[in-house]
Amino acid sequence: MKKMKTMTEGVIWKEILFFAIPLILGNLFQQLYNTVDSIIVGNYVGSNALAAVGSSGAIINLLIGFCIGASTGAGVIISQFYGAKNAEGVRKAVHTTMAIALAAGVLLTVIGIAVTPVMLRLMGTPDEVFEQSVVYLQVYFAGSLFSVVYNMSAGILNAVGNSRRSLVYLMIAAISNIFLDLIMVVGLKLGIVGAALATDISQLISCIFIWGFLIRSEEVYKLKIREIRCYDHLLSKIIRIGIPTGIQNIVISLSNLIVQASVNSFGATVMAGFAAYIKIDGFNILPVLSISMAATTFAGQNIGAGKADRVRKGMYISTAMGAGYSVITGIVLLIFAPQVIGVFTTNHKVVEYGVYIMKYFCPFYWMLGILHVLGGTIRGTGKTMQAMIVFLVSLCGFRVMWIAGTMAWAKSLGHVMMCYPTSWLLGMLLMLLYVRKGNWMVLRKEKL
Repeated sequence: MKKMKTMTEGVIWKEILFFAIPLILGNLFQQLYNTVDSIIVGNYVGSNALAAVGSSGAIINLLIGFCIGASTGAGVIISQFYGAKNAEGVRKAVHTTMAIALAAGVLLTVIGIAVTPVMLRLMGTPDEVFEQSVVYLQVYFAGSLFSVVYNMSAGILNAVGNSRRSLVYLMIAAISNIFLDLIMVVGLKLGIVGAALATDISQLISCIFIWGFLIRSEEVYKLKIREIRCYDHLLSKIIRIGIPTGIQNIVISLSNLIVQASVNSFGATVMAGFAAYIKIDGFNILPVLSISMAATTFAGQNIGAGKADRVRKGMYISTAMGAGYSVITGIVLLIFAPQVIGVFTTNHKVVEYGVYIMKYFCPFYWMLGILHVLGGTIRGTGKTMQAMIVFLVSLCGFRVMWIAGTMAWAKSLGHVMMCYPTSWLLGMLLMLLYVRKGNWMVLRKEKL
């Protein structure tokens, strides 16, 4: 085994930035191949197919989000063991994480395929896109095991500070997805089935590569197939820390389903415009989430090493990075709004609605940046329940009440879209209050 290199020493801004950059690039590549699906579908299959793919995103995020959120527990435990240089703890946590990933992946496949038609009906999906949405989602969920296993495996690498390796595999997956989209949708004329299959296969490719690396590795996080099982008390620890974030993701996704259902009530053209912008939204928010992930790992390792002052400094630096990035990208997207939405479709009404929706998001991303990065630091210390409460109150409870009031009072697309910046503002203020007044800085070293 090689010597463990942690983020508990060195210049803080460099440690966070150099760790975050591969995460940012990786998430952008992941968003790229999701966006390519929409671009090719919108241009070669039609606006109804684009609406079907777009409306499916909320359900995908609902189920995948729970699994990925739950994996936060694994990342926190592994990062704290790694920061404390506890090699045996890292080994057991890695193999427990893989056992959870395999079980969750199989369960998600079954649930995803089964609930798809019901969820789409509950969302009020229009009849003209319903069948295509069902087919797309069911094919997508058939390959969800690969997505869960890859993301949990990448979470292991991120927890020990190795974000570069997962970037390489995401790049391979993105390039594969683009070629497979062109072959299956444009060449073989498989429509949205081809788009879903292309995503499944590209996720399988990235899964194979990352498992190959973990198995061949000589680091403390080396994966041994025969050792995959739940060890000691680690399952309960991972669940206790991870479940709040998983619940947070699933409930927020439910609130987004309610927003999507409200958007659906305005018809397929508005749905297509919203779907186009949501893909662009990923290029703005995913880098912020990457910085949040970097803050989680940084905090986890330094909590494990007993360095409270370093955790606080890292929180301030990473928050400034997240807010600064979101201000810049928000301005750029607003300047080029028609051209950006126009990439997805030639339908002028769809472009018009996409640009209209964009104006409710881009000027306010900095608030979401502050919320997520502060939340990432809090999760890294193990306080996932407290972070969950802030996110649920602001991004779920408030949105549901806003949508209910808006749709009853005045059915307006602008009023529906306002739920996003107002909920971000509330969440940011609540998180700042907890950071200032809450008892979140608890130093401890995880024990076996």
